[in-house]
Amino acid sequence: MRALITALCAMALLMPTPASAWGFYAHQKTAQIAEANVSPSARAEIRRLMRSEALIGTPECDLSTIEDASVWPDCVRRTFWRWGYTASWHYRTTPICEAYNPRANCSGGNCVTAQIERNHRILADESLPDHVRLQALAFMVHFAGDIHMPLHSGDRDDRGGNDRETDYGIVPGLNLHWIWDGPLAERAISDPADPVVRQYSPAERGDFGGGVAADWGRESWEISRSFIYPTAFDTDEVCAAELPDNTALTQEDIARGIPIAKRRVQQAGIRIAELLESAFAPGPLPEPSR
Repeated sequence: MRALITALCAMALLMPTPASAWGFYAHQKTAQIAEANVSPSARAEIRRLMRSEALIGTPECDLSTIEDASVWPDCVRRTFWRWGYTASWHYRTTPICEAYNPRANCSGGNCVTAQIERNHRILADESLPDHVRLQALAFMVHFAGDIHMPLHSGDRDDRGGNDRETDYGIVPGLNLHWIWDGPLAERAISDPADPVVRQYSPAERGDFGGGVAADWGRESWEISRSFIYPTAFDTDEVCAAELPDNTALTQEDIARGIPIAKRRVQQAGIRIAELLESAFAPGPLPEPSR
């Protein structure tokens, strides 16, 4: 019976449903948090830009709501011949055993930090056509979510945990990246008694918000370095040790990770709201960092 339950749990976790990962469920939650915490004028501008959806030319990937925008970049990536060049925009892995360098691993601006800034700049430019700004909005909203998933930044010679086979409680054979991208994130934000989608108080917005893309990447790198890898491999010497390819997260490990994953979703949502407000604010266009 235990073997049957394990197999069924594994199958459920691996099913490609719309609510299974940062790719869908958590990304949509970050967008819903943002929408609940922007001004009415920003909300109206988002809806206005959405009316240019047809000009984007992606009928297979909806772009008519902010929730759509939060997952649109993952959806269009499936059409590799057209959108494959955007694959490297979703992450900027930084070795956890080296000093954090916000400019490394981003040749030609092909990384998540640079693309958040680039698309924020495009969205803010009212001289550009609406559909160009709408596409930038979708990229910005999605990438601001991606950078808050710790293993889109932290790395230990394993493609952000993708090469580390990891058991998730009684569910075997996942990988460390997928666990933080999917089931752990989903569990962290699914408590109906403590919903993440709501209007946050000014104090909460002050706590969760602030910073720029490089800061958010540093936070994710630090979480990977100080919590995710030491917890997964039961050692504080993750840089000195030869890590095995296989490991496991216990129920205790998972319970400790839940508040961290939840906070990252909340931070992403509030920071997306801040990006949207600043993009629609009058004044000089933002200049990306160099």
